[in-house]
Amino acid sequence: MTELYKLSAVALVQKLKAGEVTPTEAVNAAFDRIAAVEDDIKALPTLCKDRALAAAKAVEAMGDVRKDDPSWLAGLPIAIKDLNDVAGVRTTYGSPIYADNVPDRSDFMVERLEANGAIVIGKSNTPEFGAGGNTFNQVFEPTVTPWDTRMTASGSSGGSAAALAAGEVWLASGSDYGGSLRTPAAFCGIVGLRPSPGRVANGPNPFPFDTVAVEGPMGRTVSDVALMMDAMAGTHPGDPLALPAPAIPFSEAARPDDRPRRVAYSRDLGVSPVHKDVADACDKAVEHLVKAGWEVTEEIPDFSKAMETFHAIRAASFAAGKGPSVQAQPEMWKADNIWNTERGLTQSGAVLAEAERQRGILFQAMVAFFETHDLLLAPCTCMPPFPVEISSPKELNGYVFKDYMDWLQLTSMLSITSCPVLSLPVGLTPEGLPVGLQLCGPPRGDHAVLAAAYQLEQMLGLDKAVPIDPRRS
Repeated sequence: MTELYKLSAVALVQKLKAGEVTPTEAVNAAFDRIAAVEDDIKALPTLCKDRALAAAKAVEAMGDVRKDDPSWLAGLPIAIKDLNDVAGVRTTYGSPIYADNVPDRSDFMVERLEANGAIVIGKSNTPEFGAGGNTFNQVFEPTVTPWDTRMTASGSSGGSAAALAAGEVWLASGSDYGGSLRTPAAFCGIVGLRPSPGRVANGPNPFPFDTVAVEGPMGRTVSDVALMMDAMAGTHPGDPLALPAPAIPFSEAARPDDRPRRVAYSRDLGVSPVHKDVADACDKAVEHLVKAGWEVTEEIPDFSKAMETFHAIRAASFAAGKGPSVQAQPEMWKADNIWNTERGLTQSGAVLAEAERQRGILFQAMVAFFETHDLLLAPCTCMPPFPVEISSPKELNGYVFKDYMDWLQLTSMLSITSCPVLSLPVGLTPEGLPVGLQLCGPPRGDHAVLAAAYQLEQMLGLDKAVPIDPRRS
């Protein structure tokens, strides 16, 4: 049982359903691995072993009544990002304001996962209220990537990504506004899916009509991510945007498929600087697609106004959600969050109106693009993992980043399109650090994204690159 952590989520669920492994054994295996590696990566600062073992016994008592259900996880241990409430478990949101917060109920996503046989074993680390691409806060120690423990795991789902890469859990939840799920996936060499808005019910949420913030699955392989999507998806009366679970399971998309596709690939989406090592790794991955018969073009939509649009919409969100607290307790907030909130409170209505107009223009451009293309491909990050002491990069290739979000342009611009986007590990830099490629599909084309990602994953042969033991480069 000590080697269970090396199995994929799909493989372990198969064993759980077959009775070859019990949920209690899986939970204990997870905690054994956490004991071995957690001090090196600081991914899961809050654990709930007694609660997990009690849940394992409850799943065992159910027997095999749902073993043929693709959404049934059969007692698989998972981690939940510390932005999401788990009943009876300390949930801080990465903020000293909530350092001792213990919610009475779980959020919708956690309730659904637990109803589908997932067992929460702990909370994964996140920056303060999920803001920023580096997982540090005033409550816990910073999270690092196990590929090089001097380097950040990125953020804001850094704890989930690092825990997966080091083998502490088999699946983990993430959330994504400007790349908070995809960027950590790239920095930790795992797979993360930003699903279409509504695929995963979100709430209880004071802003239920937000279509930029989404919850999504993170796993070591495309098949693992598809498995978690099946367990997460579905409508909920508390979320006006939530979609019904699809008639065809997401796991059916992660199957062998040699069909060539027509895609566009851009190193920079026309706006962002990109480190040579990242661009080279993505170029080599795209070369595999060309050899497999895919048609690759450079015909991308116009993203020249996308980052300005993103910033205005994000600032308004900060003002609505965080304005009163920032104004009442500024000493409890990090500077980046104060800046973002103040920008939202002071920007004019005309600025926000123009941003909404530009977002509509970009969406229509994406719809037109997908009339002739299956996917849009681009690097997930503009640079490899950087030292964890750097809160956010300041420049690259002579380009000076304007603010703490500017280095995240490649993910942020795709967020406002409402298209599903998957981050897939596609190679390593010369220093041995992972590089991720984004696969963006048409609106609500989550199945298509998973299918293409699975095909590329099989070409590259990187689906068994993790878990790894934490190391220093």
